[in-house]
Amino acid sequence: MILQYLSGPALGAVIGYITNDIAIRMLFRPHTAKYICGVHVPFTPGIIPKEKGRIASAIGGAISENLMNKEVLEKTLLSDEMIDKVNIAIDEFFYTQLNNNETVEQFAAHYLTCDEIAAMRESTCDEIAKLITAKMRDKAIGTTIAHAATQHVIDKTRNSVAGKIRAEKLIQAIALPIETKLASHINEVLHDQAPSMATRIVYSEADKLLAMPMRQLFEGHEQQLEQAKSSIVSVYRTVITDHLPRILEGINISKIVENRINEMDMNEAEEIILTVMKKELRAIVWLGALLGSIMGTIMMFVN
Repeated sequence: MILQYLSGPALGAVIGYITNDIAIRMLFRPHTAKYICGVHVPFTPGIIPKEKGRIASAIGGAISENLMNKEVLEKTLLSDEMIDKVNIAIDEFFYTQLNNNETVEQFAAHYLTCDEIAAMRESTCDEIAKLITAKMRDKAIGTTIAHAATQHVIDKTRNSVAGKIRAEKLIQAIALPIETKLASHINEVLHDQAPSMATRIVYSEADKLLAMPMRQLFEGHEQQLEQAKSSIVSVYRTVITDHLPRILEGINISKIVENRINEMDMNEAEEIILTVMKKELRAIVWLGALLGSIMGTIMMFVN
């Protein structure tokens, strides 16, 4: 008698458990369409493999519009917690470099190849040398130097014997044409020699900089750290506020997510989903058993 009362709920529970388990498995399997004698077998492939493209597009759109949009990212990237992390990172970098005996070139080699460092050195030095050359070829430079040199001679002469015998007017008369001639010669020399002089000086200073230990660059600048942090954080805020929409537009998060899902092998996708929702899917199976048991009990009393 007891067995008779238990058989209905038990059978309903087994049926509910098995049907829900099969239904969940059919979400993923089979991965490809099946045919029998050329006739397509219904419900193959599984729902997720069959709708993979649509699901990928929907997930990509949802993430882009709701989880990784401008407002969410801006709020996260400009939060007090993130700003604190930026400040801490700057502090850590600064104090690490105070004990870093690597040269600037060795430090840069962690992030760039030797060829890239050499190319950057060359292009930077050439640009700076061009700017210096243009300044050195300015005719005002020769005039300024000639005037300073002439004035220096006049000042020295005032304190000499010639100055004491009141020869200053004579010196002034001679100085003017000499200054003009000297300015002309200086400008001529600078026009011809400026490129080689500027290049030699700039490359020499660049080599000194590359050979300098990192700690030497940072020593004695502890007081400027707070100002540097403020400037870096300000630039960081500006980049996030002004350029984040353009960055997101260029990245196209929705398309990246969609492509990544479409590129996934179904075994990999199934494993990820089952790993994330294992507990919930198992609960659905047992819920099927519970509902089956309830239905079995009801049917037993109905009959």
